[in-house]
Amino acid sequence: MPLSVAIASASQIAAAAGGRVAQEGGNAVDAAVAAALVNACTEPGVCGLGAGGYVTAWPPNGDPVTLDGNIEMPGRGIVPERLGTGGREIEMEYGGGVRTIVGPGSVGTPGAVSALGLASQRFGRVPWATAVEPAIDYAREGFPLPQACYNYLIHSGDLIFAHSPDGRDALYQPSGELKQAGQLVHFHGLADSLEAIARNGVDEFYRGDLARQIADEVYGNGGILTLEDLAAYETIIRPALTKPLQDWLVATNPPPAIGGATLVAMLLLMDSRPPERWSRTEVEQLINVQEAVLKYRLDRLDLSEDRKADIEALLALAAQHDTEGLRRSASTVHTSAVDSDGLACAITLSAGYGSGVIPPGTGILLNNCLGELELNRRGLIAGEPGTRLPSNMAPTVARRGDGAVLAIGSPGADRITTAILQTLVNFVYLGMPLEQAIDHPRAHVEFDGDEMCVAFERGLPVDELSIKSRCFDEKSMFFGGVGAALWHPRDGFTLAADSRRTGGTILVNK
Repeated sequence: MPLSVAIASASQIAAAAGGRVAQEGGNAVDAAVAAALVNACTEPGVCGLGAGGYVTAWPPNGDPVTLDGNIEMPGRGIVPERLGTGGREIEMEYGGGVRTIVGPGSVGTPGAVSALGLASQRFGRVPWATAVEPAIDYAREGFPLPQACYNYLIHSGDLIFAHSPDGRDALYQPSGELKQAGQLVHFHGLADSLEAIARNGVDEFYRGDLARQIADEVYGNGGILTLEDLAAYETIIRPALTKPLQDWLVATNPPPAIGGATLVAMLLLMDSRPPERWSRTEVEQLINVQEAVLKYRLDRLDLSEDRKADIEALLALAAQHDTEGLRRSASTVHTSAVDSDGLACAITLSAGYGSGVIPPGTGILLNNCLGELELNRRGLIAGEPGTRLPSNMAPTVARRGDGAVLAIGSPGADRITTAILQTLVNFVYLGMPLEQAIDHPRAHVEFDGDEMCVAFERGLPVDELSIKSRCFDEKSMFFGGVGAALWHPRDGFTLAADSRRTGGTILVNK
């Protein structure tokens, strides 16, 4: 029986890339991998091939798993005195103000290419080279600068990406001005790098000539990423973290990642008093839930010495609906895909704010995840070499007893979990159609030390509450960019991509 595939991704060209691979015989995982690779290569500043990420997949006749390709702490074989060096701190007027560390010392060992390669090998139908081909074509021909990237680069371009000659050549006009949204962008050498990865497999990125170029550029300019770090990297397959939600079973990113556990804890607390509409009472409950879980995370998880045990404590308290017990106690791209066999796949990738490091002639934008201070609060020394960094990413899939499958996720740093939470509440509890569930106004609890503030989009009655808040008059990509794909054996496919992020969708019927 012909296989139909639906894809929702961060851009229309990425969704189209997934559709192309589906037309060539690919399933939901093949399509999602192809779309994610195009996202990584065509959203400069927002992501890059030197990112980390997670793939959550749920085959129709198996258990849900998450492929952990998150960033690792590098530094194998270096002298201790070198740790913590090679970075520079900057402040940007992005999202209300961001302090981060960039430069070679901020680069962690990237795992996205490894995770995507393993997902293709384990769950895909088409050859790896077929999944990479759309990204090669965009890298070779160039691509229009996305609006979301432009919105970020107006704050970060001069501070981060113009420090690399290849970054300046790609992103700036000869006059020295940043390219406008829609203008053609071409990174020198990126197509050749992708062709080598397609031809030689992911080993090219971790043990081949590309690995040597990456390590030489980072280590040679004061960073601590070595060829030994790249060669030692392996994607870890973990059982997904699951939680029943009404008549759905939700599966997401498990410990030691933070994002999935944070999402599940908030779902458990919302489940104690399922909302019926977004009245003042329900919004107050949403804020209390976010405050309790995100404050627990801030106090206990970000600097945890035993993250698994602290996450277990978080989930136990949330299961008891104990918000008082909880109180006592980072840029991304996302792709969702489902197919008519009932296979669901969600992929989230992140390069932090970007390090500005691009090994010459490779076109590979490397992460600054060691310097993403709101997430990695230990800074440039995030643990022993090989330690996986904390992550907000929460690619999520869900299955219902009637055969329906859902893939959902979002970019948005620490707004990832709150964006997915509110979308699932809208869809599962309030019965909104998927597109409306994504489009609905959102709120997000922020902390400055112990002081709480609620950022919210107009349309939620947050300003009726006696709390500190800041209102966004229009929908903003600050609140994430949810993409979701749904398949039901009777009703077929439903796709939705967040207008906050000008995402794209495509359905391939065969």
